[in-house]
Amino acid sequence: MHSGHIEFFRQAAEYGDLYVGIGSDATYLEYKHRKPMFPEDERLFMVKSVKYVKDACINKGSGVIDFIPSLDEIKPDILVVNTEGGSDAKRQLCMERGIEYIELQRIPHKGLQARSSSSLKAQMTEASLMESHGIPTRLDLAGTWIDQPYVSMYHPGWAITISLEPTFEVRDRCGLSTSTRKMIQKIWPMQLPKMDPEMLARLVFCFENNPEREYGHISGAQDSIGICVPGLCRHYYDNNFWPKKIESTNDEMTMRFLEQHLCMIPLDPRRPGCSVVEGKDITPGKVEALTKAAEDCWNAIINKDLNAFAKTYAASFAAQIAMFPAMVNPVINGVVCPEASVEPHIAKWSQIDDVLAWKMPGAGGGGYLALVVKDSKKFCKVHPEAIELHIRRE
Repeated sequence: MHSGHIEFFRQAAEYGDLYVGIGSDATYLEYKHRKPMFPEDERLFMVKSVKYVKDACINKGSGVIDFIPSLDEIKPDILVVNTEGGSDAKRQLCMERGIEYIELQRIPHKGLQARSSSSLKAQMTEASLMESHGIPTRLDLAGTWIDQPYVSMYHPGWAITISLEPTFEVRDRCGLSTSTRKMIQKIWPMQLPKMDPEMLARLVFCFENNPEREYGHISGAQDSIGICVPGLCRHYYDNNFWPKKIESTNDEMTMRFLEQHLCMIPLDPRRPGCSVVEGKDITPGKVEALTKAAEDCWNAIINKDLNAFAKTYAASFAAQIAMFPAMVNPVINGVVCPEASVEPHIAKWSQIDDVLAWKMPGAGGGGYLALVVKDSKKFCKVHPEAIELHIRRE
């Protein structure tokens, strides 16, 4: 029941004592092919409690015109329906019984928003969908791949992530830790629990990397940490799956700096059969370049130095693709696939003056381009496909 029903009762009551016929659960199920949200006894109680209603009953008939027994028992002078519920069959029914037939327009009460059951159900569905998507996601900024021991064995270093509010559709296979989010939703479907973020991240990491899983790949800890630890976070890896230390900040000016200069461009998802590790070339020098870029990137962010941020962000990505060229030119089922290359997208967006740096989130191969820009709000207005980012503060 919503304000539109109440206003309908108010208008109908202007014609005399108002008796309301309510569809039974059986009729609703037959007509709608689903059960009503509230059972008939509860609906009867609610309608009887409305001050404009003299009395109410559950209609004993069936089908669209289930109220004939009620009509014959009450013997009203007037039958009032709204225009959406009106029909020639109801009009004819009233003519046969000498009852005046009135159709009321669906007009909201003065100052209130128009309501309908269908629109409210749509809003509830959307809200439910948003709740189910309420688990944060993460964007890696620098140092990606260092969370794998086969990389950090050559040189220890930091990975940098931000935890993002899911204010946009977080698509599968797009480098934003969707597999980890789905694991989280198996335990907490709506939202993360209130507990120590690092302990929560460790729980998620252990749950996702169940030792009895059928595949041997271990998801990097940056996924669970990036999702569970709010704000800006960096985690230090040294030849282990779990970092030796984790540091984070929720400083508001730092959060605003990042939001002002980061946005994402949606691309096609990573293709089935895609491998970004084939053709990898990991050397101590390349890993050291990655770790240095990540540390410099952290300092640039903390100092809110846009030029340094863009430079180190780009340096980190360059170090990544030096080790994993398939991040940009993925291998599909063992074969380099030019059609899947991300290079044309990079070429398109990198030549725009407002774009200062770019990278592929996660393992790459598709999904998004994460850009450093001069002003994200202005950039997203000029380029509607771009996505503004909102960092989770707590």
